[in-house]
Amino acid sequence: MVSTRVMPTLTDLQNRINPKVAVSVVFVAAMFMSIMDTSIVNVALPSIGRDFRVAPTAVAGVSISFLVSLAVFIPASGWLGDRFGGKRVLMTAIVVFTGASALCGLASSLGELVAFRVLQGVGGGMLAPVGTAMLFRTFPAQERVRAASIIVVPTALAPALAPVVGGLLVTDVSWRWVFYVNVPIGIAALIFGVLFVKHSVESHPGSFDGRGFLLSGIGLGLFMYGISEGPELGWSSVRVLLTGLLGAALLVAMVVVELRTREPIVALRLFGNGLFRSATTAIVMVSIAFLGVLFAVTLYFQDGRGLSALSAGLSQFPSAIGVMAGSQLASRVIYWRLGPRRHLTIGLCGVALFIAMLALMGAHTSLWWARLILFGMGFSMSQVFVSAQAASFATISGPDTGRASTLYNASRQLGGAIGVALLTTTIVIIGPLHLVAGHPVANLTAYRVCFLVAATAALLGVFGSLMIHDADAAQTMVNPHERKRAAASARAAASTAPAVEPVLER
Repeated sequence: MVSTRVMPTLTDLQNRINPKVAVSVVFVAAMFMSIMDTSIVNVALPSIGRDFRVAPTAVAGVSISFLVSLAVFIPASGWLGDRFGGKRVLMTAIVVFTGASALCGLASSLGELVAFRVLQGVGGGMLAPVGTAMLFRTFPAQERVRAASIIVVPTALAPALAPVVGGLLVTDVSWRWVFYVNVPIGIAALIFGVLFVKHSVESHPGSFDGRGFLLSGIGLGLFMYGISEGPELGWSSVRVLLTGLLGAALLVAMVVVELRTREPIVALRLFGNGLFRSATTAIVMVSIAFLGVLFAVTLYFQDGRGLSALSAGLSQFPSAIGVMAGSQLASRVIYWRLGPRRHLTIGLCGVALFIAMLALMGAHTSLWWARLILFGMGFSMSQVFVSAQAASFATISGPDTGRASTLYNASRQLGGAIGVALLTTTIVIIGPLHLVAGHPVANLTAYRVCFLVAATAALLGVFGSLMIHDADAAQTMVNPHERKRAAASARAAASTAPAVEPVLER
């Protein structure tokens, strides 16, 4: 008997893969490597300094150049996605980021490495806003909570996994592999995206706002540079003061110009949307707390408790497990029952509580308590991520989704940078070391205070969450079981429709 089975063609595969699945796969892969890259490089900085024979402070430019470049190109990403199509811009960003990662690994001097990191930032600045906009345009409002649970994966997993992966690569292979690790992920995401993600172009993206791009990009870049260098150089440093104040002045000028521009590249008018404004306020404050603590707790484990970089990363990893577990519960069970107002408020209070609990640990407290607390922090953080992401875009129109995504991601990025700077400054002011019997030892009080500062930031986010009205986000609060039954009924009706038509015609 001869088999008549035919292998599926590429067209068959393209038709079979759900557009939601295709966009989700590419988004998670692209965002994972971009967000992880921000943290993983910090682990490799000492090795990079030794390899290039430069002072430890000189290698800070490797991280700061990426953050500044990222900040400069985020504002233009929404317009680019609308003008040229989300798929084209996202694929281009992946190519730029992946190619720059390979070049970083091949760099023969610190100057080359910094230049290639700037190029990385160009690609990275477009990944998050364009990818988020594509995700929310693909998922209808009643499925936004599913999209939010997808966004949680790279946003929370990557920063927690970065110290572990970075420690392994730097210790057992070479610092160059913290860049090379992006290459296979980027190539896989690119191939999958080219084959299976569908094109989409907004019909009226408007003209390019050059003034807004220059003011927002340069202003945000200078401000990010200032707050990133402040803890290292001191807040009274002339360089920090000049860049920080000039950046702030340009951002103020940007606000004035963009509010008077008919088609602004930074659509600040979207902050007039109460739901979007309240959710974004909450996410900025919790980003200050969460991303700041992920950085500070690494210092606590290594400098305060004497762990190796790898052990510190492994001890921090339970926060990612908490996020993964919590996001499933949040999207499937909690969000549609509580609504974003209560869900987000409970999540923020949980984050604040668990971070404050870190401040109670002493010099001999079991590290398993710290890991358990970090798991709780991650679990609570997932409630914030899912509810804020699901609700924030509920009343944003399709044409405004790209620009709203730009605002949202720029705010989150700025919050994370402020969090790291704020907690690092707190540790520096109090002093990471003090003398005991004439010998310098770790001053755990500095870490306790910085954790309390982060907990306060998370609590301040409650002012945003309490301004949310659940009625505004009602279309996102759909029972997932009812949604599945409705979808199944629609498919059944569609499949039987052709058989009914001939009867009706007769």
